[in-house]
Amino acid sequence: MIGQRLYQKLIKRMLDCIFASLLLVIFSLPMIVIAGTIWLVTHENPIFKQTRFGRHSQPFEVYKFRTMVGSAPLVSHQDFHNRDAYVTTVGKFLRRTSLDELPQCFNVLRGEMSFVGPRPLAASDMAVIEKRKALGADRVLPGITGLAQVSGRNNVSDCQKAKYDGTYAKQVSFTHDASIVGATLIKVLQQSDIDKA
Repeated sequence: MIGQRLYQKLIKRMLDCIFASLLLVIFSLPMIVIAGTIWLVTHENPIFKQTRFGRHSQPFEVYKFRTMVGSAPLVSHQDFHNRDAYVTTVGKFLRRTSLDELPQCFNVLRGEMSFVGPRPLAASDMAVIEKRKALGADRVLPGITGLAQVSGRNNVSDCQKAKYDGTYAKQVSFTHDASIVGATLIKVLQQSDIDKA
């Protein structure tokens, strides 16, 4: 059993860097193909960058493959009406398979994100950010996946998601992270609860 403190201080970061590097190597060719396809469809930068808030509410630029047309409005997830009208055909595939998240491996290598943690939110979700901060969720790095995502994703309220994130921040451990990663892989393979911010 890996000690919780040792895991939080050292091992979690080491595993993040190892797996992010491996994924970028393994998926390097598919990522090039995806980027080229997005450019052919949208004629825009294949990488979508958006300012999100991470540990200690510090802003950083999160990277994702572009799944929407450039004219899509920048509003909070819950205020985004008729969102499907802005998602491209290739974007629907990327979201369904969660391949749109691959560029976040660069955020992981930069030390801005972890594989597991509360999802980083944009300024349009400031009310939720403050709620999570009050629960201690911003004491850990944001993640590509998290406890809230495997506990219902968009089927739970923002208040409940904030509680899940606060709970995770107090229970960071190797076994907990491994269970969240495992649950995430199952959801991706089953293509359940795929719709995400």
